Amino acid sequence: MAEGTRGLSQLDLDRDGAALHRGAAAGFLDALGIAFGQGPSPGRRVKSLAGLDSVLGRHGPVGKIAASHLGPKSRPVRAIAFDKTEGANWSLGWHQDRTICVKQRVDLPGFGPWTVKQGIDHVEPPFDLLARMLTVRIHVDSVDIENAPLRIALGSYANGLIPESDIALQVERSEMHECLAQAGDVWVYRTPILHASERAAVGRRRRVLQVDYSGDSLPDGLSWFYD
Repeated sequence: MAEGTRGLSQLDLDRDGAALHRGAAAGFLDALGIAFGQGPSPGRRVKSLAGLDSVLGRHGPVGKIAASHLGPKSRPVRAIAFDKTEGANWSLGWHQDRTICVKQRVDLPGFGPWTVKQGIDHVEPPFDLLARMLTVRIHVDSVDIENAPLRIALGSYANGLIPESDIALQVERSEMHECLAQAGDVWVYRTPILHASERAAVGRRRRVLQVDYSGDSLPDGLSWFYD
């Protein structure tokens, strides 16, 4: 696996599957803090975006970034609060994000399997829907090389749905990049990009609000969780 040599500002969303927006949320860190009020968590689903519209909504700094790529129908469709500390420290192997969260289960061709995570129905949709989505990671705390930055396999989003058995080989063939960040920075990714995270080597708090955006409507009775 080749180590990344490109500078942060040189990554391109369409070529590499990721791009950094320096300080895009720097003026909104207090507002973002409400997503982490329940303490450390390896991935708490945010069940309401109340109080976050000034950041995530269409006219907010993060919403505008998503809309610039997805169009005026872009909106947040899932948010997860990652709150890593010395006492809540974990690793995450290489994978693609493959599910969306919806208001309730509706069995449709091409949608499945279904799971329930923290009381919310999740389903794996047709891959072309995932391929049109963006995932945004808003850094409430700084992340350096010792504090478990997200690792991405550059360009891997363009390889479609990658079988679990092929992920290790795909990562080995890709250039890997460590997504370092300052508080208030915003990383934007193509949702299917291969990514992973190590355990933090140091115990500093690392809060990241991860938000999926889509410009699509769901078919035949399915509704996004926030619609």
